Amino acid sequence: MASTAPLDQPDEVVPPMSAAQMSDQKLDDVLAGAWRPASDKARDTYRHPRKTLAFFGIRPDMTVIEITPGGGWYARILAPLLRDNGQYIAAITSPVSSDFAARQASSLRKLFASQPKVFGKAQIAQFDPATPNLGAPDSADMVLTFRNVHNWVQADHAKAMFKAFYNVLKPGGVLGVVDHRAAQGASLADVKGSGYLPQPYVVKLATQAGFQLDGSSEVNANPKDTKDYPKGVWTLPPTLTLGDKDKAKYQAIGESDRMTLRFVKPDTAAPAEADSSDGASS
Repeated sequence: MASTAPLDQPDEVVPPMSAAQMSDQKLDDVLAGAWRPASDKARDTYRHPRKTLAFFGIRPDMTVIEITPGGGWYARILAPLLRDNGQYIAAITSPVSSDFAARQASSLRKLFASQPKVFGKAQIAQFDPATPNLGAPDSADMVLTFRNVHNWVQADHAKAMFKAFYNVLKPGGVLGVVDHRAAQGASLADVKGSGYLPQPYVVKLATQAGFQLDGSSEVNANPKDTKDYPKGVWTLPPTLTLGDKDKAKYQAIGESDRMTLRFVKPDTAAPAEADSSDGASS
């Protein structure tokens, strides 16, 4: 008589998943989540959230601070990803600072309240970008910021923000930065007000704060972006500042060419670099 497997045993043994595989599966499930509107998912082709977060090394058991999450595009991914075993903190500009900040804060709170099973454990922290404090020192595993550095540079808050990132991260913690990338060789003065930034300048902001550059990725690159538009980066989708004028042309280009940079806070704190110049031509 042919032998058969016991009833409580599978016919084929399925090997256990590694921690990395479990993280990947969790991220795939979140990206497919019904709480993400179709308009969000349509932008995955430009923002590459799976590859971007994998490059940064995110895990579902981390404490992650997202800086100024805006309308919550990444919050709809990060908050449920970290809900069960980690912690998502949305760090927002103090609502009293401007009407725009107040509207964004209200929108984010409404989002989190709308589906408590998905977003209920997310936290919101407020900060003043001129003198930012993002939480207890050495308390976060990762800080992420998407398309915000150019705003801080314009407002002269960038150095203070990067120092705050350094202070809140644990030794060995990761800072992940995505922003619009200026043409190679362009200086900060060349691109002032355009929304684009020279990649070496962003690297210098981070290293002056004490970080080490741990890697760069082309996952969010767009070679179609010529970076020479009448209204700067906002000429392109999703903003399309010019409205219907040449809309098809700009839609064909797609969203901006973006740098994707991973920095690490050294395990042994090192003194920040001397600020001998503004790095505008670096």
